Amino acid sequence: MTVAAVDRCLRLIEALAGEPEPVELSSLAARVDLPMSATHRTLAAMSARGWVIQDPASQGYALSLRLAALGFRNLDARSLPDVVQDVLDRLATTTHEYCRLAILEGEDLVWVARAQGATVGLRYDPDMGEEIVLHATANGKAWLATLDEAEARRILTARGFATSRPLGPRCIADLDGLLAELERVRRNRYATAIEEAEEGTAAVAIPFRAGEGQTSPVAGTISVAGPLTRFPPERHRALADALESAAAELATLWPIRAYGRTGRAVSQQARVA
Repeated sequence: MTVAAVDRCLRLIEALAGEPEPVELSSLAARVDLPMSATHRTLAAMSARGWVIQDPASQGYALSLRLAALGFRNLDARSLPDVVQDVLDRLATTTHEYCRLAILEGEDLVWVARAQGATVGLRYDPDMGEEIVLHATANGKAWLATLDEAEARRILTARGFATSRPLGPRCIADLDGLLAELERVRRNRYATAIEEAEEGTAAVAIPFRAGEGQTSPVAGTISVAGPLTRFPPERHRALADALESAAAELATLWPIRAYGRTGRAVSQQARVA
């Protein structure tokens, strides 16, 4: 398979991800900026391998569950769910809000776990598949603030501030303003996003490390989010304190996660032998 063919497959997967209904061929071709003939050939090949399915009634295309199954298999191989879920559940119980954890992959953050703590009133239940926009989210700013200014500037300059989806009315859209915000995050030791990722919502986030001590590398971020009305400024510090307790627990558990994965692999090899 050529590089171009791989690129077409990945673009189609990204275009279909999150679609609740099958998408027509012509619409897909327009989204990925390819001729309908090339789009059809690629979809046919993906269908033959079980990555997409074609609806017999509408003839539209949708992702199969194979990608989701592989994603869960990958998370399980990393021992992520069993390690982090208990920590998130306790954080959600303490804060009575929606809590999420993202792990760092290269220069991106990816959601991997969540827990809902709101039991009454408004509930915030965002899509776990959404992109984490670094400059517009508490999680993104919490991670960027762990970098020195030159590195943060490089990443933000390379990415720019344009996004494929609308953001909130208070999103910071200039480099100098965001760098000043990151300095505030470093001083406070937590990041906030007040109607930045989306209107009517707020979040507080901090990074967590892959081991105890400030010399351990950053593994990801954890956050508490919910309706703006429940996130007055005077509550931010208390939420940050709860996040710091969870982050300390994660830092203790993260090396055990890696050990557990290695231990399983050794046990499996022993059984095979």
